Amino acid sequence: MDQERLDFLAQIAVWYYEEGLDQETIAGRINKSRSMVSRLLDQAREAGLVEVKVLYPLRTDAALERRLCDEFGLANAQVLAEPPDDYRLLLKRLGELGARCLQQALRPGVIIGISWGTAVHEVVSAMPSTPVPDSTVVQLIGAVGHGDPLVDGAELGRWLAQKLHASFRFLSAPLLVEDEAVAAALRRERTIEETLAMGKRADVALIGIGTPQPELSSLVRAGYLSRSEIESLMASGVVGDIVAHQFDENGNWLDIPANRRAISLDAESLRRIPRVIAVSGGVSKARAILAGLRGRYCTCLVTDARAAQAVLELQRQSLAAHGATGCRPLNHAAGITRN
Repeated sequence: MDQERLDFLAQIAVWYYEEGLDQETIAGRINKSRSMVSRLLDQAREAGLVEVKVLYPLRTDAALERRLCDEFGLANAQVLAEPPDDYRLLLKRLGELGARCLQQALRPGVIIGISWGTAVHEVVSAMPSTPVPDSTVVQLIGAVGHGDPLVDGAELGRWLAQKLHASFRFLSAPLLVEDEAVAAALRRERTIEETLAMGKRADVALIGIGTPQPELSSLVRAGYLSRSEIESLMASGVVGDIVAHQFDENGNWLDIPANRRAISLDAESLRRIPRVIAVSGGVSKARAILAGLRGRYCTCLVTDARAAQAVLELQRQSLAAHGATGCRPLNHAAGITRN
């Protein structure tokens, strides 16, 4: 690669990583598309112009981790002690913890399912370049046409695949379509059906836990839902979402149009994946995290101490309101056992 090209890639990297410009702004500066900026950033990393180093000593809260595992039947929990107040910095720290969990699951031939969103992006960002022979990264939810492709789209999965020297299986569909019949037809399309079938065979999945709160909703940020639509979901009982599946306070999948219009791995198949790493933090997400835990959508939770305490307190209050520990507000999936 000639020096002029290296200088150009370095400038793109400086704007994005050091000056904090978003990809749309950079695209305007160089008169290119946002997806092109994403590819240029990938090239900058591949050329060795961008180096990610994790130097922050991550301390975890073992007592909260044990309580979460005991209360919700988790195989593992990682709880960040003394989380920072800044949400972006919190996500970065959680991403570093999530990367540790993902690294423990890597082995030759592993199939890794991946969703998207800010928390998942931070995990991928924190992952070191670690070649894993014969590995595959497969996209679990659609992402065509909306959001930043490196955060809310296929480029995130491609980035992880590049770091692992893995093959990448792209789900060539939008996350949400306007019509339920169109969604059903797309799920039957051969390449989409094959990709989702591979997702069902994943050994490990990396996901986030979303909230319908408009200011924090990834579906609103990525342009899939309007503020009024997300408020309508809240009115119908939605408290959170995982791989685009909207669920109620007990983690039950809701039979609503938004769920029937989604192109993603189905909830039951997600539950059958042996290891599912869910990354989500902040007290404002406590209700969504609790519902996700009740629904048994993950085997490993990566969160922060304040969120963990809020989740456990909400669970305590709920059990007290039911009057007995025998009336635990868990859904039918609570009996599922996984490694």
